[in-house]
Amino acid sequence: MSKRKIDSFRTEKDSLGEMHVPATVYYGIQTARAIENFPISGQTSQPVFTLAVAHIKKATAMVNVELGCLDSRIGNMIILACDRILNGEFQEQFLVDVYQAGAGTSHHMNVNEVIANIAIEMLGGEKGDYSIVHPNDHVNYGQSTNDVYPTAMRIAALQLSKKLIKGLYILIEVFNQKAKSFDSMIKSARTHLHDAVPIRVGQEFSGYTESLFKATKGIEKAIESLKELGIGGTAVGTGINTHPEFAHKVIEKLRKMTNLDLKESKNRFEATQSCAPFVEHSGSLRTLAVELIRISNDLRLMNSGPNTGLAEIDLPAMQPGSSIMPGKVNPVIPEMMNMVCFSVLGNDMSIALAAQAGQFELNVMMPLIQYKLLDSIIILTNAARIFHEKCIYGITVNVDKCRNYAMRSLGIVTILNPIIGYSKAADIVKESMQTGKSVKEIIQQHKLIPADQLDQILSPAFMTEPHTKGASV
Repeated sequence: MSKRKIDSFRTEKDSLGEMHVPATVYYGIQTARAIENFPISGQTSQPVFTLAVAHIKKATAMVNVELGCLDSRIGNMIILACDRILNGEFQEQFLVDVYQAGAGTSHHMNVNEVIANIAIEMLGGEKGDYSIVHPNDHVNYGQSTNDVYPTAMRIAALQLSKKLIKGLYILIEVFNQKAKSFDSMIKSARTHLHDAVPIRVGQEFSGYTESLFKATKGIEKAIESLKELGIGGTAVGTGINTHPEFAHKVIEKLRKMTNLDLKESKNRFEATQSCAPFVEHSGSLRTLAVELIRISNDLRLMNSGPNTGLAEIDLPAMQPGSSIMPGKVNPVIPEMMNMVCFSVLGNDMSIALAAQAGQFELNVMMPLIQYKLLDSIIILTNAARIFHEKCIYGITVNVDKCRNYAMRSLGIVTILNPIIGYSKAADIVKESMQTGKSVKEIIQQHKLIPADQLDQILSPAFMTEPHTKGASV
């Protein structure tokens, strides 16, 4: 190696030996080994997760200084280093691939090393001189990957979920507004993809509104278990190498830093062993995704056409839909939503498999759980915003076409069951299918019901609300 090339590196040492680390970087030898060992996906942990680790490092440094476990000069530099990371600096230094050493040790040490080297520089030292500030002895004092990593997972998921829930309530309100504005518009309902009894478009959209509301409430319920933190349990939950007051004080500071309702875990052994809270949260996202897929598919079907499909509604035209067919416009936003939700379902399966793969006191698959869960929250948050802004808000109804479908539907004969009986009603359906005449025309032809009563019976309100037989005829 030439002298110039040697000068561009520094030599660091760990228990496995020595390694050259680029002189300008803030990470150290363990990060360099991880970069070398895991060139897998090119994907790194989401910034929100790294910031959650920085919050933990700041809180633990503050507490260790207060408890006399860490020299105040070193501790204060660690705190300042964390602040710089939390303010957006050094994000390019966190380079460990998502698919890394089990339990997240590589990413955890990446953060420890970066914080140490920032602190070293601020104290006037050279990066890599860990006699000044050490990644393990100082930055990681009283901690283990096994309690830091799942604690950061919880904090990051809670922070992202707040934004998701806020966005979902906006989406719900947009659907609710559409349900109200479409309430006087009648159409044919469909069951088994075939004509059914009439329904108002507003009633249909009210169902979508309620489904999303319930799914959102499910997410709010699911995140409650994420608020219990196992920090202070260190390697296996026993709290080895921590001060008796450490866990309580760290969580108190994290609560203030993050503005989250964080609590001590009732059992730190469970918090270290089990990833069930992440499975529960992912399950609530799966429920949301399933509902969004169903609703998106309905919108695509109702929008199908414009001349050979249902064409009951128009979605906002967002972009040309074909590279070969001029003038074609596709339902691109619901299509995007489906793809996002399919990805969420895949993430959920990965999370479930990873969560059951824990053994004894630790689940080494946490990096996969962390990445997949945060990915689901992020893409659902973004997709929900685009969905309401660029699709739901601009939906319009083709009122005449919807009404025509309703009146042509053989399902409207169902309303006659209490009046003329099921058998006669079935005969009307057969005649309509044979002759092409509408149900109304056949009733009028056979004079089965007086004209004024027939108009009342076939009114949108009568056909789409509960009523007694004697109340109207």
